[in-house]
Formats: sequence, C-alpha cells, structure tokens
Amino acid sequence: MAKDDLEIARAVTLQPIRAIAAGLGLRDEDLEPYGAHKAKVHLDVLERLSATPDATLVLVTAMTPTAAGEGKSVTTVGLGDAFRRLGRRAVIALREPSLGPCFGLKGGAAGGGRAQVAPMEDINLHFTGDFHAITAAHNLLAALVDNHLFHGNRLGLDPRRIAWTRVLDVNDRALRRIVLGLGGTGNGVPRESGFEITAASELMAILCLAHDVADLRARVSRIVVGERADGSAVTAGDLRAAGSLAVLLRDALQPNLVQTLEGTPAFVHGGPFGNIAHGCNSLVATRLALKLGDVVVTEAGFATELGAEKFFDIKCRIGGLRPAVAVVVATVRALKMHGGVARGDLGAENVVAVRAGLANLAKHVENVRAFGVPVVVALNHFTGDTEAEVSAVLEACAGLDVPARVSRVWERGGEGGTELARSVLAAADGGGAKFRPLYPDDLPLARKLETIATTLYGAAGVVLPPGPAAELARLEAAGFGRLPICIAKTQSSLSDDPTKLGRPRDFIVTVRGVRLAAGAGFVVAYTGDVLTMPGLPRTPAAETIDLDERGRIVGLF
Repeated sequence: MAKDDLEIARAVTLQPIRAIAAGLGLRDEDLEPYGAHKAKVHLDVLERLSATPDATLVLVTAMTPTAAGEGKSVTTVGLGDAFRRLGRRAVIALREPSLGPCFGLKGGAAGGGRAQVAPMEDINLHFTGDFHAITAAHNLLAALVDNHLFHGNRLGLDPRRIAWTRVLDVNDRALRRIVLGLGGTGNGVPRESGFEITAASELMAILCLAHDVADLRARVSRIVVGERADGSAVTAGDLRAAGSLAVLLRDALQPNLVQTLEGTPAFVHGGPFGNIAHGCNSLVATRLALKLGDVVVTEAGFATELGAEKFFDIKCRIGGLRPAVAVVVATVRALKMHGGVARGDLGAENVVAVRAGLANLAKHVENVRAFGVPVVVALNHFTGDTEAEVSAVLEACAGLDVPARVSRVWERGGEGGTELARSVLAAADGGGAKFRPLYPDDLPLARKLETIATTLYGAAGVVLPPGPAAELARLEAAGFGRLPICIAKTQSSLSDDPTKLGRPRDFIVTVRGVRLAAGAGFVVAYTGDVLTMPGLPRTPAAETIDLDERGRIVGLF
C-alpha cells in the first residue's frame, strides 16, 4: 500500500532548525526556537542585511483550480528542492494553512509526497500560534468596540454601521450572522454582527503587508471599525486600541523558519485566502528570504487572476518586489475537467478533453504576460496521465511559445523537478522581465476594477449597482482613490460564476459590495456569492482525523 503524505514525512529525519538557519548564515541569537524543528527569525536580521542584493524571485501560480487538485504548493516545494540540487542557494516562502480547510474540505497545505515542508502536523495545526494571535487581536478590537458602546459611546459610533465583526479559524456557517448583547442591559448593546474566518481578517492582511513593527502599529491604527451617523469613520486609533493589538501581534510578525523533507529552508508565514483576501505569504518573510538566498520560490493563492494578480498589484506594489519569472502549474486532470469531463471519469484517457481545456491554461499564460513577467508552465504529473495527454499539453505550450516541463516532484522530490528548475532559471536569467502592475495608482477605483475584470478574467464589462458605485465615489472623495483593488471572487472560474469552466467569454462581472481595508491598504470588492466564513462540507475532513494507539496524528493530509 502506498504511503500517505504524513507517513512519507515521518520517514524523514529532519535537521535541527539551528542547522538550517546556520546554512543561511543566521546566528543562534537571530532565532526564537519553537522546539527542535521550527523557529521564528527576529526582524532585526532584515536591517542587518539591508545592503545585501535581492535574490531572483520566482512566483508559482496556477490555472483555474478544480476538485481534482493542481499541486501548486507541491510544485513550489519541489522546485525549491530542485534548485538546491542544481547548486543554487534556494529559499521557499509559503503561506500558513488555516485550520478551517484542514478540518473542512481541502485538507492540509504543506505540500505532498516527496515535496513537503515539515514538520507537517505542526504546520497544519497550531504551528507557532500566529493564527491564534490574529484571532485574539481581532476579537479584542471587537470587544473594545462593544465596550465603547456600553460605556456611553463617546465617539458617536452608529451601532448599525459597525463594520468590524469577530473571527474564528474554523468553518462555521451558523456564525455568519448573529445578534449580540441579548439578555438585558448588563450584557451590552443589542445589534447585528457576524463572524468571518481568521484568514479573512484585515489583521491577517496587515500582518502580511507590514514592513516592520512600527508599520504594523500604524496600519492597525488606520483600521475603520465603523461610522458615525454622518458617515465619518471611527478607527482603531480613535478607540486607543492600536497599542494593545500591536502587542498581541508583535511575535506573530516574525517569520517562521522550517525546512522541506530535503532540507531546503522554508519560511511559512501568514495565511490570507486568495479568493477573499490577497492570497500571499508575509512581505517580511519574502524580503528576508530574498536577502538570505540567491533564488526564492513563493506562491500566491489559486490562479493567475486571483492570487497572482494580487501578488503583482498589491504585494509587489507595497513591498517594491520585482519578480523575475512566474510558473503556471497545470495538470492533465484539471485540463480534462475544464474540457468537460466529470471528476469520476478522469481516469480514462481523453486527449480531446485535454485540448478543449487548454483554453483555460492559455488564458493564464496570457495573464502573466500582461504584467511583463516571463512564464514557464509546470505540468504536475499524476500516475494516471497518459503519454498522449502529456504530449498534447506540451505541443500546445510550444504553440503558445511558452516553455513547459513535466514535473514529478510529488513522486521524486527535487530530483523530479530539475528539468523544470533549469527552464525557470533560463527564463529568469534571460533578462526578459519587465514587471509592471496592471494599472497605475491614480486610475479611478471603478476603472481599476474594470481593468482587472476585462484584462485578466476576460469579462465584457463590470456592473456596479448604485450602492457599490456610490461607495467607490465616497472612498475616492475621502482620499482612498490611489489604493489598489482586492477582488473577492470564486476560485472555480475565470468569471464570477463558479459553473463557467474553461475560458468563459462575453460575461459581465457584477460587484455586490465594496469595503475599505484602510489598514491593509486596499479596497475590497465582493462579487458572486463568495463568503468570508466558509461552511463545512457534508463529510468534513474532521471526521477522519484522529490519534492512533501511540497518540500520533492520523488522517491529516
């Protein structure tokens, strides 16, 4: 019987985290160890290395995801291992998994097979407590808002216009809409509110976009918690909450250092979702990796029109990053699904369906090129892929004039990704990168929305109902017009309709709501029926996760 991901990980003897750190040139005093195999790295290392040139930055993104799975994290980890096999000083930068998907539908998010970051049980569960710190800080601010109402509401907050909800790192649809303050006058002011998942918290975005502790505190202070009756904003700074929230988040801001199964250093830090937030690991972790290695592999959530767009337009804009090349991950299985094959029929060879699904991959290649970044396609190999199906993909990529390589890192680790790694290095070293954001800062917010939708989604246009249109105009009048846009959209389609597979055309994107994330530094636009508090599936992964007779975790992969 084949080993599962957890069994494969447990069969590897990990190096002490101090040895991994020493290989990067870090000193013992630079670390805050969390056991033998994970540690936080102090932020003053960034200041010490400020004059060090940045490494080559490689982004891993993907075609539109399907239920068959694409293996973006697997490819990221395996590519880092492959670079090391080629003699490069590679460092990986990934997001932290959320407990919600781990116990819900998706499962763990530490890679898989021979291409994993470890210790995978720790990373997928409590890790170093970063998510818990964000949850605590977010809910402290919520408690301070309600306490302010209870003690006289000096700032004149309108209870009907409070935007700050509460968060929990568990999928729980029953908490999406709630009523607070019931049970008498001693229990607060009754009002409607709700819960979001921790990954959707603005504090998560702030943690992942802050340059340092001072910037973190300044961003926290700018959070808009609600409005007065006249529409003027009330901030966390107005509530005198910025200091206490920064205290709770101080340690969480330090990047987490772990390793792959092959001993490649990996920073796993921050975890905003790519469909409802900006979908990238922390800026401080990426900047630290760029100073410590000579090639850095990072990923962005979901596909090019979601995580990659936000990486380019939000994270690179705020952090001054210059990506050298992007890798688009594809699979024969996903191509067949976009070509009309049901998940239950993926085992049968179907070259016709593969070719039909290639329109989706072609659009994602086009999307990366819109940012002036060279692109390489990684065909993540599954054991059921046939030679004819693989050949159809490689031939199509040749027709698109894009390098494409089969990646076997799940099965073979770094050794299965060396061909891919050579192609990525050739693209990066070719000097073809002319990175540019998709839109300038001074473009009106509505035009930024339209540019993303028409250029990257392939939409015919955007519908802005009166409410969202008025809110965008109000934000511009208040001085927020230069902020980038963060679109919340289904990950299952290039459009805002999850049922439209392949490469949809002649569709309209409808914006149903707009929210200012002043601390994070972007404006969120909501489309479709995307939810910020997911629900559990009919058969959640929580039902199969357990402890064996020796007290070891099983079922977490």
